[in-house]
Amino acid sequence: MSTDRGRRVIAFQGLPGAYSDLACRDAYPGWTTLPCPSFEAAMAAVREGRAELAMLPCENSLAGRVPDIHRLLPESGLYVVGEHFERVEHCLLAPRGATVATIRRLHSHPVALGQVLRLIEELRLEPVIEADTAGAAAMIARRGGVEDAAVASALAAEIYGLEILRRNVEDAPHNTTRFYVMARERRDPPPEAPNTVTTFVFRVRNVPAALYKALGGFATNGVNMTKLESYMLNGHFTATQFLCDVDGHPEQPPLKRALEELAFFSRELRVLGAYPAHPYRLDQAAAGD
Repeated sequence: MSTDRGRRVIAFQGLPGAYSDLACRDAYPGWTTLPCPSFEAAMAAVREGRAELAMLPCENSLAGRVPDIHRLLPESGLYVVGEHFERVEHCLLAPRGATVATIRRLHSHPVALGQVLRLIEELRLEPVIEADTAGAAAMIARRGGVEDAAVASALAAEIYGLEILRRNVEDAPHNTTRFYVMARERRDPPPEAPNTVTTFVFRVRNVPAALYKALGGFATNGVNMTKLESYMLNGHFTATQFLCDVDGHPEQPPLKRALEELAFFSRELRVLGAYPAHPYRLDQAAAGD
């Protein structure tokens, strides 16, 4: 989908300068990014044709999964057409005139604050929780002064006119977020394409050892499962749905047989899409991580 000016649009949740915004720009350079107030709004922008794609975070190497995404994906009416891995590089931002010596308070999302504990201790800063990293940057830019700083992206510094006092202030150098790229229609690569990832959701029947039996087909067919997440449906402890990522294409014989066996033991099975593996995934696999 293009805008009236012929530009392609990708939606994300958050304010301009959020890490999701940065992921959109890195993965789709030249596209127009569309900020949305919620994950639901980003998905709606794609369904309604205001954006061609949505960039939605699904897990972080430090913080773990993003629960809302797992809940929303199956009912979104959208499909997974790609994945993107974005290295999270936190920056210490402040209004012009501020220095490391003048700042007293550090504003950011609670997850980001938890990832810069060494910085907080070193500079003896008071952490202040904000709704998101880009919002924290926007707020201190409006406030001005030399005592308030934020942890956010370098893109946020550029957008809101802030100084970068320090780069890469995160405690862990491997802080990486994985995103699903969503679209209105499936865009599966051809079955013979190498390095394909398939995402699907399923619910098992309420019988003994149903999950064990349902997953056995992946082992016997040599299919590598890289993600298996469970979560409750509608707040019921007995209603559990699973979200999975596996290596392979759903039309390739090994995965096709495994999915057929899974369907036999499942109450519901839906393939959300097949897509090329991101280079970061392949590099990690080659390194044995």
